[in-house]
Amino acid sequence: MLRALVEEFAELPAFHALAGDLPPRGSSTSVAGLPGSSPAVLVAALAAHDPQRFFFVVTGSPANAEQWCSDLDVLTDVPIRLYPQREALGEEEPHLEIAGERAETVQAIAHGEVRVVVTTLRALSEVSRMSDAVMKHRIDVAKDVAADLSDIVAKLEHMGYDRVPSVRDVGQCAVRGGLIDVYGFGMAGPTRIEWWGDDIISVRGFELDTQRSKEEVDRVTILPISVTEDPDAPSELVRKSLFDLVPSDALFVVDANVSLADVQRIWDEAKHHIDLARKRGENVPNREAIYLTPERLGDSWQRCARVHVTTGTAETDFRLGLPPTIERKIGRLARIVAAGPTLVLCDNDGQLERLEELLVDERHGGSTTATLAIGALAGGFVLPGLTVINDHEIFVRARRLRRSRRYRQSTRALTAGALSIGDYVVHLEHGIGMYRGVETITIGESTTIEVAVLEYEGGDRLQVPLYRLDQLEPYRSVSDESAPPPRLHRLGGSRWRTQRAKAERAIKLLASELIDLYARRRVVPGFAFPPDTRWQRELESSFLYEATPDQRKATEETKADMERPHPMDRLIVGDVGYGKTEVAIRAAFKAIQAEKQVAVLVPTTILAEQHGRTFEERLADYPVTVEVLSRFRTASEQREVLARLRDGRVDIVIGTHRLLSKDVIFKDLGMLIVDEEHRFGVRHKERLKALRLEVDVLT
Repeated sequence: MLRALVEEFAELPAFHALAGDLPPRGSSTSVAGLPGSSPAVLVAALAAHDPQRFFFVVTGSPANAEQWCSDLDVLTDVPIRLYPQREALGEEEPHLEIAGERAETVQAIAHGEVRVVVTTLRALSEVSRMSDAVMKHRIDVAKDVAADLSDIVAKLEHMGYDRVPSVRDVGQCAVRGGLIDVYGFGMAGPTRIEWWGDDIISVRGFELDTQRSKEEVDRVTILPISVTEDPDAPSELVRKSLFDLVPSDALFVVDANVSLADVQRIWDEAKHHIDLARKRGENVPNREAIYLTPERLGDSWQRCARVHVTTGTAETDFRLGLPPTIERKIGRLARIVAAGPTLVLCDNDGQLERLEELLVDERHGGSTTATLAIGALAGGFVLPGLTVINDHEIFVRARRLRRSRRYRQSTRALTAGALSIGDYVVHLEHGIGMYRGVETITIGESTTIEVAVLEYEGGDRLQVPLYRLDQLEPYRSVSDESAPPPRLHRLGGSRWRTQRAKAERAIKLLASELIDLYARRRVVPGFAFPPDTRWQRELESSFLYEATPDQRKATEETKADMERPHPMDRLIVGDVGYGKTEVAIRAAFKAIQAEKQVAVLVPTTILAEQHGRTFEERLADYPVTVEVLSRFRTASEQREVLARLRDGRVDIVIGTHRLLSKDVIFKDLGMLIVDEEHRFGVRHKERLKALRLEVDVLT
């Protein structure tokens, strides 16, 4: 659908006029009347119109550049790359995500693997030897190709790779006999290269956590991590800017928030930051070594073909408008849809379905004439005969741009690099030992491997190959950090086997208790909550932030459980700030609409007050009564809440273990939400077991 939008844009007379008279090298033109994300549609249409041309989008800030990339990703299939600006003063960029993306974009430009590059004015003014290093020092590796292993190792170290016992992060390499493990820029993932003599016999991916090999790959390209040269020798690398890399016929599209006056500001700010760094004793280069002077940048700028997007008068005016504001009023959206063709863009499938149902409800069961599609843009606009609007604009919701990490990391629990000599570790088969570091041992006549050395009672030592680190876990005490150190086990002794057997029996007892509880819950008939109502869809759509895929999945699965005729018992796990409370609010609201009460049990008074405010704010537009029962309430206030709870005049009650007291009586409890259940004591959990038999439980 979005490709069709680009095609419709390309039919505009203003586009034909611009595309037929694009500025040649060394000149510029300007365009206006492009609100919202329509400038990105213009670039997508130009790329489709001229499939051989290279386009460079220049924005004013990293946030604008991310927004352009996000819009172009959903508008066109042409290869797009971001060239982010540095976050450091020197050439060495400490943030590997940024350094890697810069290196990979340079590689893509040099080899014609990209059609549109998005960057910022500051990144455009930066110079670096890294660009030259990417083109001169890359390593191409393929199976059945001759290569000298020691030469490759030397090159990797020259390219800035850290040599480590075991690769756990990007920018590292490890050498073990005839194997090289490496994880660098330009690679889809960590790669294991195996030699036999001077020939490469295998190129495979491998898992960072387990170190186990995966499927073979055809070839791999390894790009430099940093520039490491002999300071006493003349440099073989030339400092370059992006102007030195782009094709001569490239068309620069300059965002409206970019001004050439910013060039002088960037130059002046660089001097200020360099002066501050030198006062702190840091060794930073001169401005001329990391930035183009304003004069040089101006000369390079004038030699390019440019299309300037402006909000003022311009040589080409598209005269597009902004869509009307809706502010969560579905009736207003329905009137816009009824007035003419409307394209509503949604962030995800769930939001699309909710909007579709809301529009059908608004039209009293009739079908809607709006076209709904997946792939939201940053801002809507109005073409002749078509209104384009995004769901986050309809519900006045912040749109969060999420870019996945380019490079994975291993978990600390399984890496020897995360351990210090003297740390206690637990081996799956041999129990608690003390970590004594990593050693290299020889097997047979020539094969060497690296092993983690563990010391056990009596001084016995166990050597664990690094590729079997999945058998180890750092020792963690059940009690606090002041607990005495554990007693080491004896290799071949029976104490570890006895402790394991005891733990297994305890787990089986716990499992049997849970099975008994769940069996009784299956026998007890539960309440099947009805399907979502219009209010439910409105509440979920009005969430101030774009829901994550995990939030959407947790919400849908929770509601599906609630609609079954058996008591629900669902656990939601997530770190602080990952949106668990929003899932609970949606589930509670669904229960309330079936005229059921909801109890929210929390471990602390502070958390009870916090949840009380959150629930009240989210449900403020609906006839829902929320009360908090905690020690912050006087005795008379608590008695009043309990009386109203008993009469059914309280829909949601939030409290600490006070909710488990015998004087807390509900008129019709339908759902229990337990926050951080592990922080409640045994006596409280026994009371929770009794409640679980009758109601839906969300933990």
